[in-house]
Amino acid sequence: DLISEKNVIVDFAMRYGNPSIKSKIKNLHNKGCENLVILPLYPQYAAATTATVCDEVYRTLMKMRWQPSIKIISHYESNPQYIDALVNSLNKKIKEISWKPDLILVSYHGIPQKYFDKGDPYHCYCQKTTRLLTEHIRLNIPIITTFQSRFGPEEWLKPYTDETIDNLPKEGKKKILVICPGFASDCVETLEEISMEAKESFLENGGEKFLTVPCLNHDKEHIDLLEHLVKKYLIRR
Repeated sequence: DLISEKNVIVDFAMRYGNPSIKSKIKNLHNKGCENLVILPLYPQYAAATTATVCDEVYRTLMKMRWQPSIKIISHYESNPQYIDALVNSLNKKIKEISWKPDLILVSYHGIPQKYFDKGDPYHCYCQKTTRLLTEHIRLNIPIITTFQSRFGPEEWLKPYTDETIDNLPKEGKKKILVICPGFASDCVETLEEISMEAKESFLENGGEKFLTVPCLNHDKEHIDLLEHLVKKYLIRR
């Protein structure tokens, strides 16, 4: 049997910012919580994202006498509900426009290449999401994967989103849709970096049509997915 909903507290914390993970865990402890399910909102696991959430959770618990039962949902890049939600969001956007995209660009946040060389599975998870998205969308439109948001002088995962977008018009791809499955909700990386800066650069380089598919945000399918991910850990034992 599932634990009664009235006995489940749903709360949120920010990895970098407030409310902090530390403050929320202490608050849950004060409320008498003994079983914690942690859901980092990073579909594709990476040491620089999901793992840092785990680190902060454990760092907090190391300094507490109270030790709850912990379950961390480390990734959901290939969950059928997640893929379906992405497919539906893409189909919805395509139905809203009067033109056919020459290409669908799937952009993920990048990580330094050296992380991948050391065994980080993030790149593989991103490619898996794109592959499943491609298989389920069933459109006669090319789909490619790129990586955005790099900074600093070292090499990051390639191909780079910005360079790819600038070169697409030269290759005859002048009408594109961009979707960012690695972001659970829209943020500066999607709203400014992609929808504004990338679009402007694409048009300046000869592009004609550029649209971004919104992140899943508070869409019902997304909320249903999150509920599905945590519910199996709310079984009464």
